[in-house]
Amino acid sequence: MARVATGLGLRELAAQAEVSPNTISRLERGEELRASTIEIIQAVFERAGVVFLEDDGRGPGVRVRSL
Repeated sequence: MARVATGLGLRELAAQAEVSPNTISRLERGEELRASTIEIIQAVFERAGVVFLEDDGRGPGVRVRSL
């Protein structure tokens, strides 16, 4: 959801996070990644304006903050 919300392409996100495009694909498929890798990807999204929302009973989510 965060990648779509920011308009980042898979390769663009991978380049900004300094990981392989395959790593991004694995994340999107729900495969397990190292916590440090997830933190790096999350930081890229947060710099792009994404706010990660906690599960409110309907599931976790994201929103893009106004810049």
